[in-house]
Amino acid sequence: MEFQGKSVLVTGAAGVFGRWIAAHFAGEGAHLCLSDRRADELEAVVAELKLDPATTLTHATELTEADSILDLAGLVKARWGAPDIVVNNAGLYPKYGLLDIDVADWDRIFGVNLRAPFLVSREMAKLMIAEGREGSIVNISSGAARQMRNGSVAYCTSKTALERFSKGLALELAPHRIRVNVVEPGFAPGSQVSTLSDDYVERMKKRIPLGRVSGPEDAPSAIAFLCSSKASFVTGAVLSVDGGNSIGTYESGELGKTPGTA
Repeated sequence: MEFQGKSVLVTGAAGVFGRWIAAHFAGEGAHLCLSDRRADELEAVVAELKLDPATTLTHATELTEADSILDLAGLVKARWGAPDIVVNNAGLYPKYGLLDIDVADWDRIFGVNLRAPFLVSREMAKLMIAEGREGSIVNISSGAARQMRNGSVAYCTSKTALERFSKGLALELAPHRIRVNVVEPGFAPGSQVSTLSDDYVERMKKRIPLGRVSGPEDAPSAIAFLCSSKASFVTGAVLSVDGGNSIGTYESGELGKTPGTA
């Protein structure tokens, strides 16, 4: 229960990973601020996780709008002074060919996946510094940061930039004892924002060396570790929690065979 009473902000809290992250920290006794553009879904998360409304903050944040992020920061300041932990989890994963993508769609992908983590991290870091909090920021990236995917170049590029940004932020916040790290979760279908076909899900699953999609405790456990005292000397790191998907892939039908056998 290391996070008992700690204040944790999670963006994209109504999504698949967001719910899992919120559930993990809630189980550790943390106080949560759940941010998502879908206010009704946030209320559903609060009910689903049986969170105490007296200690749980919710904010319908439009991450592409700076004023909305500033409003989120104002809420956190008014109720907590500053967060102890920030998890920039929200992200978009649409599929567009580079010759077909509209400028507005390109800008929205980068707005949510890169500009928003910058703004959220900047505002929350200012609060941490003012309060003297030795906090932790974790940005959620993807193995796509290191491996281009056909039809997802905008997404891949935004995540690559996010990882470089995270390292730079870690460098600048180190004197304040605010650590910044990155987690690359494994593939987990079920997003209502970026829907995926059943065929795509099956093809992705077959590529994962450990033979399964990401589960409810995989990424959250890694995030919690990076925010804990056990990782007090870790900053600017990128941790892949993806079943080995980022190191290489099996050809279809090869999973589970002993090397060298036919």
